[in-house]
Amino acid sequence: MHIEQLRDFCITKKGVTEHFPFDNVTLVFKVMNKIFALTGLDSWEKGEQKINLKCNPEKAEELRGEYEGIIAGWHMNKKHWNTVLVNSADVSDVLVKELINHSYDLVVSGLKKNQNQN
Repeated sequence: MHIEQLRDFCITKKGVTEHFPFDNVTLVFKVMNKIFALTGLDSWEKGEQKINLKCNPEKAEELRGEYEGIIAGWHMNKKHWNTVLVNSADVSDVLVKELINHSYDLVVSGLKKNQNQN
């Protein structure tokens, strides 16, 4: 998966916006102003394709045990975030999309009813 494919998948979700709130290389995807995914563009240029995704705590632990390409969220709350090493040997594009969907759905489910547009 290329960064353009990842971006296209994220940005087409309902209510999603993209931002650079921290610096000019950390691309952040938000739904209703809540982060559900972020990635460092500089890491993609270095061949280190990774994305941080929110995850249910129990599922996060399970995924880390099952996949070498999924680790505790780098620079994030490790209970609620995973870093997914995109294009690693055991992480398929299908799995990356499933995890993006999970992160998005998790954030949307936590929105107040008047914020939830889904």
